Amino acid sequence: MDVISSLPQVAAEVVYLAKTPEKPHTYTYDPPDGVPKTNIVNEPHTVQISDMRPIADGLTLDVQGFALVDAPSSVTDFYDEAQVRTTYYREAENLVKQATGANRVVVFDHTIRRRTPGVEDRTPGIPRQPVTRIHGDYTEVSGPQRVRDLMGAEANELLTRRFAIVNVWRPIRGPLYDAPLAVCDAASVAEGDLVAQDLIYRDRKGEIYGLTFNPAHRWYYAPAMQAEEALLLKCFDSLKDGRARFMPHTSFADPNAPADMLPRESIELRTLAFFDA
Repeated sequence: MDVISSLPQVAAEVVYLAKTPEKPHTYTYDPPDGVPKTNIVNEPHTVQISDMRPIADGLTLDVQGFALVDAPSSVTDFYDEAQVRTTYYREAENLVKQATGANRVVVFDHTIRRRTPGVEDRTPGIPRQPVTRIHGDYTEVSGPQRVRDLMGAEANELLTRRFAIVNVWRPIRGPLYDAPLAVCDAASVAEGDLVAQDLIYRDRKGEIYGLTFNPAHRWYYAPAMQAEEALLLKCFDSLKDGRARFMPHTSFADPNAPADMLPRESIELRTLAFFDA
């Protein structure tokens, strides 16, 4: 802990989930008249967010739930869908294999975000925005369901062995100062801190985790990330042996960011990582 306490830090606000009696939910579209879009109550807290760069070599997906890696890409245009789906998907699969030891990795989707000041995420006609509330992408229920949704006839057999969901996140251009990603050390999250919440689509219902405040949480970020770097985020692991399984994360406003920073542009890929045992 001495090394961690000596890391450069910034004090910044992150948005936790307030505890409420009802299960939290959010509609991803405009619900019927009279139905609120969400019943989520935000609870902002100012926390210390440490610079992970000095300890990056010691960070792993199985302990902290995240890793910062050098990952140059041969993609010349991340807005070219064909390049992303062929070249970048293949690069990401190899990156996740190397980081996890998985014998098979399947990229199942990607999201490009371009920040527009003052606009909420999922606004029709506007690019996807950075997510400003702390969340974990998958839960105990929705992790296995994703395999069932995506892997067809193979799913039942694949679910008999270990699998993980790992995201690959990078700036499209750097250095990235605007709305960087803050990640929470999975080892600092107590089981009761994670709260399942419904994400309601027109044709299905997903489930993600929100995070309730605990002063023990340890937060990190990688200042001024470049397009040649990537953050690997473990969002789910089926193995229950003490390793990191869920890793909450969020964007935040870096108080050290320069006034003339460029709006954030980033791309994240979501992968299923399958293991032999």
